[in-house]
Amino acid sequence: MHARRSPLLPVSLFVLLLAAGCDGRQGSAPAGAGPQERPQVGVVTVHPQSVAITAELPGRTTASLIAEVRPQVGGIIKERLFEEGSEVKAGDALYQIDPATYQASFDSAVASQQKAEAAVPSAQAKLERYQGLIKQNAVSKQDYDDAVASLAQAKAEVASAKASVDTARINLDFTRITAPIGGRIEKSSLTPGALVTASQDTALTTIRTLDPINVDVTQSSTNLLNLRQAIKEGRIKIAGSDVKVRLKLDNGTLYSHEGTLEFSSAYVDETTGTFGVRAQFPNPDRLLLPGMYVRALVEEGVAPNSFLVPQRAVTRNTKGEPVALVVDGDGKIGQRVLTVGRSVGNNWLVESGIADGDRVVVEGSQFVTVGQLASPVEVTLDETTGEVVERGKQTALPADRHYAAADAPARAAQE
Repeated sequence: MHARRSPLLPVSLFVLLLAAGCDGRQGSAPAGAGPQERPQVGVVTVHPQSVAITAELPGRTTASLIAEVRPQVGGIIKERLFEEGSEVKAGDALYQIDPATYQASFDSAVASQQKAEAAVPSAQAKLERYQGLIKQNAVSKQDYDDAVASLAQAKAEVASAKASVDTARINLDFTRITAPIGGRIEKSSLTPGALVTASQDTALTTIRTLDPINVDVTQSSTNLLNLRQAIKEGRIKIAGSDVKVRLKLDNGTLYSHEGTLEFSSAYVDETTGTFGVRAQFPNPDRLLLPGMYVRALVEEGVAPNSFLVPQRAVTRNTKGEPVALVVDGDGKIGQRVLTVGRSVGNNWLVESGIADGDRVVVEGSQFVTVGQLASPVEVTLDETTGEVVERGKQTALPADRHYAAADAPARAAQE
């Protein structure tokens, strides 16, 4: 009689074999498995430098000289002597008013002057004769006094006639209207044949001097106080008396010529809390026209031994303080609380919180935390956009020692 085979035997053997296989795989794992790879972060090494402090102020261009041309005598416009929209020089003829009546007045004044001058020699000779006769008592004292008065009256009439001639000459010259200044001339408001009067309200045309051209900007009184305080404390130094000004056009491009600061207002507007500043720029190509919106970059001074930290590296903590992550020599992430001044391009001017040689995290900060180990990589930022344009090689670190220290708990668990 054969012994009956238990149905549980195959199942038991399968469980034992499965357990043995698991033990075998666990036993094959190396006792010192490698640590996890460090996260990589992009850093910029900061050093102290002299930073030019500039203020970007909104403004508009205005002509340096403006003249509205009006007639100074009345009459009919006989001829227009300029091309509308062209460049004219001071003294160029613009209009010709019919001079006929003024020429006649001038000729009449000249004749009156000649008549007055002709009476002088006779009065002079009569007085000289009376001067000899009065000594001999040949003429009366009254006759002598009359001769003196006649000569004085003749000379006065000559002076009056000369003044009349000058007036008539001026009025005659005014019939030819000339440009009081040089510059770009606008269209004419009247045509030949129109009647004009002296000092009329309607200007015949307007001339604007475009080279040089002025830029009127506004500055906040608060910024002015901050600047003067920084200068007083020595954080900003003024270099020279001539303040240079650059111009950013409405399309974002920089104007090719530098300007100079002409003056600033002596009062602050009570409504806006701002004061006016005027700069002057050369405009040989007539690129700038009056009324254009621009932004003036005014050099206020130089901040020596200052640090520039990219704006993309600065965030706020729970207290609202500006902070930045830095990587020390061992690759450990730290956090610095900064004292931030003004913005300079795509950077912050940092007054405290940063030291020479600090490596500031500008890329990958969302993947690391304070106290964590990271692999820093030097990067280069575009000064215009602030974006990363080049990445260097990974900075060498004493990785073995710190990896061993950081991964000791993991290794102990595996063993």
